[in-house]
Amino acid sequence: MHLPRFAAALLLSASALLPLSAAAQSQPAANRVLRVAPHADLKTLDPVSASIVITRMHGLMIYETLFAWDSNLEPKPQMVESFETSSDKLTWTFKLRPGLKFHDGQPVTTKDVIASLTRWMKRDTIGGKLGEYTEGMEAIDDASFKLKLKRPLALVPFALGSAVGQIPVIMREADAKTDPMKPVMETIGSGPFKFNREEWRSGSKIVYDRNADYVPRSEPADGLSGGRVVKVDRVEWLIMPDAATAAAALQTGEIDIWEQPSQDLIPVISGNSQVKVERYSNLSTQAMLRPNHLHPPFDNPKARLALAYATDQADFLAAGFGDETWWKRCSAYFVCGGPNGIEAGAEGYAKPDLEKAKALLKESGYKGEKLVLSTSNDIAPIGRMAEVAGAALKAVGFNVDVQFADWGAVTTRQQNKNPPDQGGWNLFVTFASGATMQSPLTNIGTNMGCERAWSGWPCDAEAEKLRGAFVDAPDDASRKVALEALHKRLAEVQPYRVLGQFDQPYARRTNVAGVLAAPVMLFWNIEKK
Repeated sequence: MHLPRFAAALLLSASALLPLSAAAQSQPAANRVLRVAPHADLKTLDPVSASIVITRMHGLMIYETLFAWDSNLEPKPQMVESFETSSDKLTWTFKLRPGLKFHDGQPVTTKDVIASLTRWMKRDTIGGKLGEYTEGMEAIDDASFKLKLKRPLALVPFALGSAVGQIPVIMREADAKTDPMKPVMETIGSGPFKFNREEWRSGSKIVYDRNADYVPRSEPADGLSGGRVVKVDRVEWLIMPDAATAAAALQTGEIDIWEQPSQDLIPVISGNSQVKVERYSNLSTQAMLRPNHLHPPFDNPKARLALAYATDQADFLAAGFGDETWWKRCSAYFVCGGPNGIEAGAEGYAKPDLEKAKALLKESGYKGEKLVLSTSNDIAPIGRMAEVAGAALKAVGFNVDVQFADWGAVTTRQQNKNPPDQGGWNLFVTFASGATMQSPLTNIGTNMGCERAWSGWPCDAEAEKLRGAFVDAPDDASRKVALEALHKRLAEVQPYRVLGQFDQPYARRTNVAGVLAAPVMLFWNIEKK
């Protein structure tokens, strides 16, 4: 028996539709998928091995920390259910909250916690300082452990909740036993999202799925603290290095959030009634020019002082961010507008002095050797500011080669301690959040602990002594005295050149709500209507 042609065609069409319908049913509804254009591609998966913002954002998606900072940077329990301190303030006892488990189904235990914190203390600025105070850690049982100190430190919860630098995320014990100098390649955390490795396309798309087994805290979300309630099924980071492409995608609804819109396009997207441009941080972001202290000429403080006198913050900030509405001059290492935002000792660098820069450069012994300034146009303001740096430094006698690469390659190169002609570097421009830079305890650039320091590896015993005095200060008055002495010393030795500060907004579609105030963008609590 033969079917009429139209009937056969109809059956064929129906059968073709069946698998499409099944596939469609397996996909989340449009309002359950949040599409985001992040500021950079994700290259490094381990938030303990790298302090770059995109890796920290990734880490906060899939991992958790024992404590978490609220919107006022105050630490609140997160993975911890309860804690207590001994009368002599030397022993801290912590109990984990019930129901914590990794994405592979295994429970989180104190073995995982101790291994994770041990590794973090060997990499991070805050972790390193806590490590100096730590006598040891001891598991009481699977849910409780003790942290024993050599001397009292009131900032223990603050450190364990750090959301800046390399963050103290809790990994599985086996992962946390990885060499601290090598990145962990696994992505199994206990956080509210799971990393979808199968759909990860470097340079194109990063996907996170809601962790259906995650049990959030009962408190309201506040900054990084409180209940991490996920209100979408899936978050997609779509890599759009071209700002015009991202702006168009936001306006047409192809993406829901542009994490760091280009300032020169803010007037364009602000004119769209379906788009809102807002700030999500109370502290401005700091820009910096970071020299490598391991190799000439910046192993000599006179060459670093030459950087300060050769550069005008306004030139950098105008190139990076345009309208002065979004930026301001500031010579404070610990951020103007923050609790430690003083400029003691740095007043002389407010405006350039080219002749003094030339004289200091000559005194440093510099002979015109080629210097490598490693940078990228993937983050457009960084690329533009690097070009300003190259021109300003050439004007006073530095022989600067501005080398562009993708941002992932730049951040990888920043970890290389070899001489510049062997894959290392001399300079780079970067940004750090106000939350990161607002305190001597958290500021990654002012850690001058040599091998324990961040990329650039500055080494100054006096600055470290003064930083320790700030941390140890018993009261606000003595802490203020220590702060001023530290800042004056930093201005003398110049661990990096402060390039001022700016406000980085984000942009969202008006049907998106719930973005939290935090040091980086967070994706729980966000809903899409």
